[in-house]
Formats: sequence, C-alpha cells, structure tokens
Amino acid sequence: MKETLQGRKILVTGAAGFIGYHLCEALLAQGAQVVGLDEINDYYDPTLKLARLRQSGIRTDREGHRHQLLPSDRHEGYRFVQMSLNDREALEELFRSEAFSVVINLAGQAGVRYSFENPVSYVQSNVLGFLHLLECCRQWPVEHLLFASSSSVYGRSGQVPYHEAQSTDQPVSLYAATKKSDELMSYVYSSAFGLPITGLRFFTVYGPWGRPDMSPCLFLKAMLEGKPIRVFNNGRMSRDYTYVDDIVDGIVRLIPHTPNKEVPHSIYNIGNAHPVSLMDFISTLESVAGITAQKQMEPMQPGDVYQTFADITRLHDDVGYQPQTELPQGLRHFYQWYVKWHNGDYAV
Repeated sequence: MKETLQGRKILVTGAAGFIGYHLCEALLAQGAQVVGLDEINDYYDPTLKLARLRQSGIRTDREGHRHQLLPSDRHEGYRFVQMSLNDREALEELFRSEAFSVVINLAGQAGVRYSFENPVSYVQSNVLGFLHLLECCRQWPVEHLLFASSSSVYGRSGQVPYHEAQSTDQPVSLYAATKKSDELMSYVYSSAFGLPITGLRFFTVYGPWGRPDMSPCLFLKAMLEGKPIRVFNNGRMSRDYTYVDDIVDGIVRLIPHTPNKEVPHSIYNIGNAHPVSLMDFISTLESVAGITAQKQMEPMQPGDVYQTFADITRLHDDVGYQPQTELPQGLRHFYQWYVKWHNGDYAV
C-alpha cells in the first residue's frame, strides 16, 4: 500500500471529524499528499474538532482562516482548509488549483436521532453538499472518489448479516435516506460520466477521538460523573462495533481498488462482522473503566434499529480486509484517550 499512495494528492473532506482525523494520519504515514477540508460546524463542540486538527499540526482558530490552505507544522505533506461543501465557488476553485487524484468524502451531517429535529441540515449537507462534490469530480476528473455511506441504509431489515446486494429501500431515519440518496446519485455519475466511485457503509465506529454524541462517550462520561446511562429498548439491541483503525484500514485498501466494470461503481460494508449486544458492550466498558454503570432503561428511540451485522465477504475477497481489533482491546484504547481528554490533557 505504501508504494501506491506515495506522492498521491488526496482530498479528505470531514478531516476534523472522528474518522477523518484518523484517516488523514494514516494517509500521511504512507506518503500521500493530503488536503483536509472541514466546515467545523456546531453539531457538537468544535473544541474537539480543533483539538484533532492540532494533533495533526494544524493551528486554526476556527473563524480566522476560512478558505485559506493552512500548512501542518507536524506533517510536511498536510494542508487544511476550512470550507463548506455548499460553498460551491470556493470548492470549484480548490479543485481547479489542486488537481486531486483521489477524493474521500467523510463530510456531512451525522447522527440518526438529530435528523428528526433538523432535517433541512441533513439534506443541505449530505445531499446538496455531496452533489457539489460530484460535480467537481466530474469537471476536474479524479482517479477515484470514495464516500461515506452508512449501515443505517439497511433500515430494520431482519435479514442478517447485511449484504451489499440486499434491498435498502426502507430507511427509518432521514439520515439513512440521505445516505441512500448519495449512493443513488453517485451511481448516476458513474453511469453517465464514467466516474469511478466507491461507497463505504460504515458500521458503528468507535475509538479514541470519537464523537461525543455516540454511546461510548455518552456512557463513559456519565459513568465517570456518577450519573445514569440511558439504555434504549431496555438493552435489547446489538451493534457491529468497529474500531476506527479497522475502518481506516478498509478505506486505505480500497483507494487503489478502482471499480473496473461497465459502470465503475461499487458499494462495500466496512464492519467488524461480529455483533455485540448492548448489555455486553456496557459490561465490557464497565470492566475496562472499573466502574459499575447506573442504568436507566428506556424505550426504543425514533430512527433506531434493533441490530446491525456486516457481511464483509466482498471487502475481504476484493482487498483482503480483516478487522483486527476485538472489543475489549478497542475499548481500552478508547478509555485511555477519553480519560486524558476529560482531564484536559490535550492542547486546543
């Protein structure tokens, strides 16, 4: 892989996000030239996003450097720009001036439940913003566009494990519907313009620098503060928890694997292929943290699904993907990071 990425110019959108931060670090370690892009919005505390950037050597005050390409003081091959995908003119100028060989789109509005509260932001970010990116990749052709989809497109399907070929026509949240829209729009651009595109259906990603609105952070924060954790559907749920390093490994393996067929478009699950019940997840976190959680049992929430379970056969067969991190090990890494973050040990 290292030889393949050496010197390649790669745009990573959502670079200040959870997966984006880890992906940029992995690409830089393999010799790629990386431009990171992020809007740095207020969906969750921007302090965490700025801290991730600082870890990569990017020093920005969030508002003072919009549209400026900032160099990293840690990685010679890394530059960052604060920009929205909905700023079409600025995005077009970036593509015109940089001539990217690969684009990896991790930008977008995340969160299932919040999509019921602020649906407009999901369509603006996940649909319109992605359309602008597709247009840029068409006008200034790239070798490969990869983008984040989600396991949420499978809805409440009882057919497990989830396979890429099964129906995804019944999403149960607007977030899932926008990700399904991205898959459909990208297929059109592959079919009409021959643009090589790969969609990535991520399954419940966790690990250091994770989002504060996701269960690992929510649970551990409450546990450390002696507060109850909210356990939805009375704990009768399971998730295919996937450690962030395994997610990144899947993405990196797919970069040189350009779809080679009449319509150059592919979809892959990237998961752990080992679902864990919510109560087992909580008990593992309790063991790692040495704290017994107070549990507040609650009903199922709108947009939630009962289970996720990735069939990763296609990804394994095509690029040799095999997740390496079991839940106890991954949660230990997460816990060690979170305690330092909670104690203010990271500079912002």
